[in-house]
Amino acid sequence: NPTQGTEIRKIRPCLIVSPDEMNRYLQTLIVAPMTTTERPYPARVSVRFQGKAGQIALDQIRAIDRERLVRRLGAVSSAIAESVSATLLEIFRRS
Repeated sequence: NPTQGTEIRKIRPCLIVSPDEMNRYLQTLIVAPMTTTERPYPARVSVRFQGKAGQIALDQIRAIDRERLVRRLGAVSSAIAESVSATLLEIFRRS
């Protein structure tokens, strides 16, 4: 389905946030898109990836089919991964 409203558009890099245990068994992955448009949102984690400053948009997480993945671009640092995990915990703790 095409995006609507304020959903992030375009093909873009994303961070897989679903755990490896899930990813081994399911055809879908939970991802957070990355963007170079920086916003002062609490659900965004700042990152420098492939020489570009941007954010991981945890307010835009979604499930996608594996077939949507084009290629592997790399990995984020363990510090960024920890920041993403902490931010996700905070988001869902509030719910």
